[in-house]
Amino acid sequence: MKVLVTGVTGQLGYDVVQELKKRDIDYLGVGSKDMNLVCLNEIKQVVIDYQPDAIIHCAAYTAVDKAEDEYGLAMDINAKGTLALAKVAKSIDAKLLYISTDYVLNGEGEFPFSTTAEKKPLNIYGLSKLCGEQALQMVLEKHFIVRISWVFGKNGNNFVKTMLRLGQSKDTLSVVADQWGSPTYTADLAPLLCDMILSDKYGVYHATNEGVTNWADFATYIMKVANISCNINPISSIEYPTKAIRPHNSRLDKSSLDINGFYRLPDWKDAVDRYIQELRC
Repeated sequence: MKVLVTGVTGQLGYDVVQELKKRDIDYLGVGSKDMNLVCLNEIKQVVIDYQPDAIIHCAAYTAVDKAEDEYGLAMDINAKGTLALAKVAKSIDAKLLYISTDYVLNGEGEFPFSTTAEKKPLNIYGLSKLCGEQALQMVLEKHFIVRISWVFGKNGNNFVKTMLRLGQSKDTLSVVADQWGSPTYTADLAPLLCDMILSDKYGVYHATNEGVTNWADFATYIMKVANISCNINPISSIEYPTKAIRPHNSRLDKSSLDINGFYRLPDWKDAVDRYIQELRC
């Protein structure tokens, strides 16, 4: 099997490539310099030249607040770029796994969202990712859509690294406590994605580490594991306004993994323990 991985310079793409290496699977990892998702001809050329059996599409426009001012660019990358990738995948009979987000949902309530829950994005980023989902579903039958949330990994910036950095220089940090969800460690997610593309169990999945928390409790646990004496002050979303609206509920129902014989990821606290240990090495 040959696998094309987009977004190889990002957190998830990096770990997917590491997992493919471990499995001795032929892969080509591309970043924005190798394949610009705004350039449709470039997308087609890269795919046609490599002739992959499967594509793991990790690349995306992810600047959530900036997207409110860059609607066109977000849609070009997340929607039009995905549509172009789906069309060329179909032309060579390749599978495509698309990484999506909890932001395609409405972010309301207190219960986990099923994979079939109403799609009602609260911001431009979420809308662009939803359009990417719809484009893929419209064009290509052999697809996987995997929604994730609160991502952290070795190769890039994320909430955990930010808390570790700020905690070293601050006595107290105010962190939002009324947004609930589950962190996703890319080193845990990557093997699952590789298992998926080796199968024909197509469809929509939710995949995060197990357990639910809020950002303030997440930050508190990070400080505890890292042995940093920084106090976390829980605040409401109203006290920390952002340009793009964030969902209050990012809980995701992962039963589709069970139904199709895939494993669930370890508990998020276990993931944070291992991640911080890895950063220390």
